[in-house]
Amino acid sequence: MMTYQSFMLLGTFLVGLLTFAYPLGLYLAKVGNCGPIHGLGWLTKAENFLYRISGVTPDSAMGWKTYAIALLVFNAMGALIVYAAQRLQAWLPLNPQAFPNISADSAFNTAVSFVSNTNWQGYSGESTMSYLTQMLVLTGQNFFSAATGMAVAFALIRGFAARSTKTIGNFWVDITRSTLYVLLPLSAVFALFLMGQGVIQNFSAYKEVTLLDPITYTQPKNGPDGQMLKDIKGYPILDTITAKTQTIAMGPVASQEAIKMIGTNGGGFFNANSAHPYENPTPLSNFFQMLSIFLIPAGLCFAFGKMVGDMRQGWAVLGAMTLIFVATTAIVMIAEQQAHPALHALGVDQVASALQSGGNMEGKETRFGISASALFAAITTAASCGAVNAMHDSFMPLGGMVPLVLIQLGEVVFGGVGSGLYGMLIFAILAVFIAGLMIGRTPEYLGKKIQAYEMKMTSIAILVTPVLVLTGTAIAVMLDSGKVGVANPGAHGFSEILYAFSSATNNNGSAFAGLSANTPFYNTLLAIAMWFGRFAMIAPILAIAGSLSAKKRLEITGGTMPTHGPLFIALLVGVVVLVGVLNYVPALALGPMIEHLQVFGR
Repeated sequence: MMTYQSFMLLGTFLVGLLTFAYPLGLYLAKVGNCGPIHGLGWLTKAENFLYRISGVTPDSAMGWKTYAIALLVFNAMGALIVYAAQRLQAWLPLNPQAFPNISADSAFNTAVSFVSNTNWQGYSGESTMSYLTQMLVLTGQNFFSAATGMAVAFALIRGFAARSTKTIGNFWVDITRSTLYVLLPLSAVFALFLMGQGVIQNFSAYKEVTLLDPITYTQPKNGPDGQMLKDIKGYPILDTITAKTQTIAMGPVASQEAIKMIGTNGGGFFNANSAHPYENPTPLSNFFQMLSIFLIPAGLCFAFGKMVGDMRQGWAVLGAMTLIFVATTAIVMIAEQQAHPALHALGVDQVASALQSGGNMEGKETRFGISASALFAAITTAASCGAVNAMHDSFMPLGGMVPLVLIQLGEVVFGGVGSGLYGMLIFAILAVFIAGLMIGRTPEYLGKKIQAYEMKMTSIAILVTPVLVLTGTAIAVMLDSGKVGVANPGAHGFSEILYAFSSATNNNGSAFAGLSANTPFYNTLLAIAMWFGRFAMIAPILAIAGSLSAKKRLEITGGTMPTHGPLFIALLVGVVVLVGVLNYVPALALGPMIEHLQVFGR
């Protein structure tokens, strides 16, 4: 059962989210409607200046094809710039640790990862990336990839709200306004808060400090060729080492951490991500990091209701998201409150001690505890964020399956900035189509008829991710180059591969760990999954936006199915769960479900 602490934490989180998201949603509607933002005249001047120097005419609207081409060109150029910065970082400034250039396959993977808002990291940030790479191209893409998602969401909303027009807005205006009026101000305020909590922000070289208590440990000894030396029995020869100092990484962390959360990016400055005390030092910073992940996705639900002229529609979408989120979060919290059955082998006293401590603390930070770690895991995988404050690989089988399922739902349970809303609206289109078939009426959503073209594009948008996930996983488990990176054989190892491709394709970026993915095979295959998982879904969504925009908005009649009440919310939840999960049930059965039976089987 959920503990009282878990109930209180989840309830406080939801109340705090609603408190901040509603006014933000009204503000986002003003940004999306391209109207003036009162009190921010200085930003309006900066906006107009950017249009002038780039040759953009803000009053000119685009058809969906032109919008899509502009979006793809912008993101392709961003990927090239991120790739080039990594390949040249050894010769660029702000590299006090003199880190070398990144290998071609790793740079390719990282470039696609950050441009697609995935932020999958096959490298350790503090030992790989220079300050310039981290703060210029990686943090820069944190802003631009989030703004791209918001732009697509605004375009789709305009498609529903339009009264028969051939345009869906201007991509350059949408991405500029999303960055200037939303992402930059929120990130600046949040970065200051994080610095107040203890997140570092500097350009210092790494610090070498003396340990209060020297640490003695052993490690395998390598020969001149770099290979591990072994004795005549085949066992590794060990070196005994005493460490008297420790290197502490520095850097401009708070600025990256803020947009990492607000933009649902998830890429950490440090390898330990939000479990690192320099990224997430206190329980208070942890709570506000969780709020910041859901802030814009929840706010966009209210912006949707405001822009289409019916706030009830926004509440309905938010209600469906919240129901799925609360149910799945309860499962992971309950699963992590259990002690691992293997502890029984240690004796009665040890088992009693583990149970009294509250359950499974493996892989979790003591300053956060089980409830906050489980909630963070649900939030970061319900959104396409990927930031982690605990090791998902160390969760109980069902506790680890919940984050995996939340990713596989298509990142629509709040989801990423923009991507969560437009993903959920695609499921809403499918829901009204199914309802129309059941009651024998032409399906309509927000006064727009849902016809064959919209359903074809909807099918592509929904099916592209499971095709990429399952195909990639199948290739990885068949080839030696895919299996060699698995540290845990059996069901858990399969879960690690399935999680990697689910995370990459759905642009989440978190990892189950235990999988050595920084190899040419995984860097290339996961990059392909990330790129097409992002843009092969965006293209049909923009096509739907263009088609809906051209249609007349029909008046609501007595025969129109309401899409704002409890019945529609239940239908939408059912469609998301059934369509989202059924594609993956056989794969889940081979991974976390079998592992659960192995762990708890009698």
